Amino acid sequence: MTIIIDPQGSGIAGNMLIGAFVDLGANADELKEIMEKSAIGFGKVEVTFEKVCKHGIDSTFCHVEMLDNKHSINYPEFIEKINNLDLDDDVKNTSIKVFERIAMAESKVHGKTLDTIHFHEVGASDAVADVIGSIYAYYSLGLNNQKIIGLPIAVGGGTVKTAHGIIPVPAPAVVEILKDAYMTGGPVDSELATPTGAAIYMELCDEIKEFIPLIKAKKVGYGSGKKDFEHPNVLRLIESSDMAESDNIDVIETNIDHLTGEEIGYLFDKLMDNGASDVSITPLIMKKNRQGSLLKVITRKENREKLIECIFKETGSLGIRIAPNMHRGISKREFEKKTYEINGKNYEVTFKIGYVNGEIISKRPEYEDLKRIANETDLPLRKIREMIK
Repeated sequence: MTIIIDPQGSGIAGNMLIGAFVDLGANADELKEIMEKSAIGFGKVEVTFEKVCKHGIDSTFCHVEMLDNKHSINYPEFIEKINNLDLDDDVKNTSIKVFERIAMAESKVHGKTLDTIHFHEVGASDAVADVIGSIYAYYSLGLNNQKIIGLPIAVGGGTVKTAHGIIPVPAPAVVEILKDAYMTGGPVDSELATPTGAAIYMELCDEIKEFIPLIKAKKVGYGSGKKDFEHPNVLRLIESSDMAESDNIDVIETNIDHLTGEEIGYLFDKLMDNGASDVSITPLIMKKNRQGSLLKVITRKENREKLIECIFKETGSLGIRIAPNMHRGISKREFEKKTYEINGKNYEVTFKIGYVNGEIISKRPEYEDLKRIANETDLPLRKIREMIK
């Protein structure tokens, strides 16, 4: 399953994300209790949820009213208070990562260190409630086990009044937080992306894309913003099943005509150990009718340089060809373990299962498991394969 966070229409804020999570099925009463209890050390808040209609779109509005707010505190003291909250470790640790993003952005903008930065708006009780509430809802829905894709963020325009005076939109801290993300100004003269919302978005997203990938939508949730505009002020979450995944890969190639069969076998294993996704070696006839081999390595971008270095080192090749960012379609893959009794002993076998559009297209046992069982039972490999279905 893939979750799309879509802030293209009206930006993102913590309470909008919480409202959208509730629209997807998060427990509003549970969230209210967690948010109010977590914020109490920073000031009292009251949390309410209601259904609202924003220009024809039915959505959930999470209203966090700050009843009182304690004085700003420095970052180490703030994190210590978060660490002392009675929360699940995953919720607490991810929330701290969100606050760290905000603090790092603020410290860079103001030219201070993390130890000396003080939280103002960021450390307010309502911001604490927003972050804790969003992260709690994320885990309660089991979205930590799903892929999260973010779409471009509408950041708004104009100016906004802050503790540091009147500043342009998007606020400097928001720009820092959203580095490497897609953002666009407008569509209104108002702040649409808050530092809190932007930091949660950046922490939760596994990948940020310009457009929605190939998916099949299953469920949609809308979280409402407080303001009213001439467009629907909502954040959209799309829960989907993957029709097909896509991947950007590099293909590395070189010709080999001077290695022995044993050396080629050693190279094959070395490349796989260094992160290659696949390795193939094809016999070919080279110039002057020399027999040789074409080495082809498929890899993700992050392993490319390491594999190129390995090929140069192990082959002494004078030239390597790279075809970057080749696009391939891949099925969704999962692994399942099953136990089989063979000759009075139980053996565990891992199956690789491939899905497209939610349907199983392949289900094969892993070769290494079959090989291990064949060696231990002294049965032919083909016999083991027949028995393992």
